[in-house]
Amino acid sequence: MTGRLTIALDAMGGDHAPGAVLRGASIARRRHPNVDFLIFGRSAEVEPMLNRLKRLREHSQFVHTDDAVGSDVKPSIALRTGRKSSMRLAIDAVRDGLAKAVVSSGNTGALMAMAKLALRTVPGVDRPAIASFFPTQRGESVMLDLGANITCDADNLVQFAVMGNAFARSVLGLQAPTYGLLNVGSEEMKGHDAIQEAAAQLRAIQLPGQFHGFVEGDDIAKGTVDVVVTDGFTGNIALKTAEGTVKLYTEFLRATFRHSLLASLGYLLARPAMRKLRARVDPRRYNGAVFLGLNGIAVKSHGGSDALGFAHAVGLAVDLARHGFIDTMRDDFAALAAARSGTAPRAAVS
Repeated sequence: MTGRLTIALDAMGGDHAPGAVLRGASIARRRHPNVDFLIFGRSAEVEPMLNRLKRLREHSQFVHTDDAVGSDVKPSIALRTGRKSSMRLAIDAVRDGLAKAVVSSGNTGALMAMAKLALRTVPGVDRPAIASFFPTQRGESVMLDLGANITCDADNLVQFAVMGNAFARSVLGLQAPTYGLLNVGSEEMKGHDAIQEAAAQLRAIQLPGQFHGFVEGDDIAKGTVDVVVTDGFTGNIALKTAEGTVKLYTEFLRATFRHSLLASLGYLLARPAMRKLRARVDPRRYNGAVFLGLNGIAVKSHGGSDALGFAHAVGLAVDLARHGFIDTMRDDFAALAAARSGTAPRAAVS
């Protein structure tokens, strides 16, 4: 996709809204000068700040609404009462073709419920999944599901593999990604019935790239595969464990360098290298989880993210739109359905 691109923003979502949203959009606009924004929020809070960000204002259209979805509101209640909220209006802008993607730092459950209702799912998808990037020893990988679906059957896991495969090709630029199922062991006999059946299906179909088989928890950081597929229960635990481990080692490093005067002097010598390390594992760099499987692009920024993190989430939405992710995913599911029905050769999937 070339030319100008419009992204819808929920200005009232997140712990630091609307400041982090607007400053993040300003950063993203400098990185992506062909992007315009359609911003939804409360005028009294948004417009004074938007007027100070003059370049952003020039490339934005603001729509006032009094309503916003609270961080603790249940999805079912948000669906009933949030039809005029900044979150819902931003999602509806994608549904109505006014924007190519929506980005919000708001309530995850509400965002998923509203996006699924308004955008619907791609044919062949039973449940959307949450996907995001992970830093690895080899670069970056994508993992899904990260919490949308606590229990999954074999068909769900296969669908996640198709989604993640399309994501890796569209955003990571991998023509032939490797993909695997997260399991309690790499041996073929390991795992419960659903994961065994999913593995059998993935061996039988032909997605672009290569099905690696089963991977274990330590394979995530190794970068053994480009796409890690799992249920939302396991994926969310893996995600939070990784985040906690990064924080733990960060505190260990701080305590070590503060231990003595000599250690502090050592830090001064190591400071350039430490800056590179911080940049490599900075969670803001990987901010932005995508609701895969929908007929539109919806990106969830972390609720506590600052402006830089939100800018990365916007950048992810731009990449998905620019590289035609929805069309790629839709084509993959159509080819898979045709292959399974025998109306097209299985190689059509690739």
